[in-house]
Amino acid sequence: MARIAFHAPLKPADHPVPSGDRETARLFLAALQGAGFETGIASTLRTADPVGGRDFSGQAQAEVSRLLTLYREQPQERPALWFTYHVYYKAPDLIGPAITRALGIPYVIAEGSRAPKRAQGAWSKGHAQAEAALDAASLIFILNPNDRAMLEAARPVGQALVDLPPFIDAAGWPLMERDRPEPGAPSSACRLLTVAMMREPDKLASYEILAAALAGLDGDLSWHLDIVGDGPAQAKVEALFAPFGQCVTLHGRIDDRAGLAGFYAQADLLAWPAVNEAFGMVFLEAALQGCPSVAGKFGGVGSVVLDGQTGLLARPGDAADFGHSLTGLMRDTALRQRFSGQALAFARQERSLASASRRLREALLPLIQPEKPAA
Repeated sequence: MARIAFHAPLKPADHPVPSGDRETARLFLAALQGAGFETGIASTLRTADPVGGRDFSGQAQAEVSRLLTLYREQPQERPALWFTYHVYYKAPDLIGPAITRALGIPYVIAEGSRAPKRAQGAWSKGHAQAEAALDAASLIFILNPNDRAMLEAARPVGQALVDLPPFIDAAGWPLMERDRPEPGAPSSACRLLTVAMMREPDKLASYEILAAALAGLDGDLSWHLDIVGDGPAQAKVEALFAPFGQCVTLHGRIDDRAGLAGFYAQADLLAWPAVNEAFGMVFLEAALQGCPSVAGKFGGVGSVVLDGQTGLLARPGDAADFGHSLTGLMRDTALRQRFSGQALAFARQERSLASASRRLREALLPLIQPEKPAA
C-alpha cells in the first residue's frame, strides 16, 4: 500500500476549532484511505496569514529538517507522494515542495488558486510562495471551478489539472427524520437555519446581508431562524438579529454531528449569503439531510448548490435578491419538498466519498506507479 503524506497549511485536519476547511481536510484524508492509500498528517504547521506580512520560513525549514530526518531514520514512514490541501496567498505550502524535491517524489495540490493581484501589497510574500508551490505541483485537483482559468493560464509544462467537485462522507453523519417539529417555532412558520462561524470580515458581511434580507420580507410570512455558530464577531451578530426578537434563536457552536444533523433535518431552508466562500461545506451537510439552500452565488458555491435543483442562488452580495429567493421558496412548499429530495440524492450519490476516492485513485496511481515503457 503506497503511503501519502498529507498537509493542510490553512488549518490542519486535527485542529480543535471546526470549520469548512478542517472538514474538507478530514474528508480528503478519508477519501485517500478509501482510495487504498496509507496516509496521515505529515505536519501541522499553519501558514494561515489573514492580514499579510507574516514570515513562516524558519518554522518551515525546521519542519522540513524534522521530516527528512524522520524519513531517513524510519524508512517505513517515507511517503511515495506528498498531498497538500488548499494552497493560496493566505496559506502557502512551505513544506511540500522542499520535501518532494529532496525525496524525488510527486507533489500534488487539492484546491490551489492563483491571485495575480496579490503580487503586490501585504500578501506579496505569501503570493510568491504560493505561486512557487503551485508551479512545483505535478497535479492540481480543482474543487472550485472558478479557479480553473487562472490555473490554466499559468500552468507549467507537464502539470495536470483535474476536476474534483466537493464531496461529503454520508456514513459519517446520521440520517435524521425531517418531519419532526422545530423547538421554539410555530408549526406554521418556515424553519430557516444558518450554520456559520462569526468572524470578520466575510462571515459578518454574510450575516449583515441575511439580516437585511429578513428585514425586507413580506409581513405576512411566518418564519423562525436558528443560528448555529460562534466566534469573535458574536456580539455584532447578536446585535444584528436582536430586532427580530423571538423569530431568531442563537444556539452557539455545536460540535457533535448528531446535534448538527438534527438542525439540518428540522430546517426547511438553509439560508447563507456565502460572501467570498470558496464553495461551502455547510451546503453539502444540509443537502445530506434533505435540506435545500438559498445561497449567494459567490466563488464555487454553484458547484454545491445547484440553482433550481437543490436550492436557489441569489446575486452575490445582493440582500434584496437574497430576500426574493427566500420569499419564493418560503411560499412554495411543494418546490421546497422537491428540492429537498433532489438535495439528498445529490449529496448521497453524486458527491459521495466513494466517488471522490475513485477519482483520487485514478489520478494518483499513475504518479506513484508510472507505466513502464514497452520492451
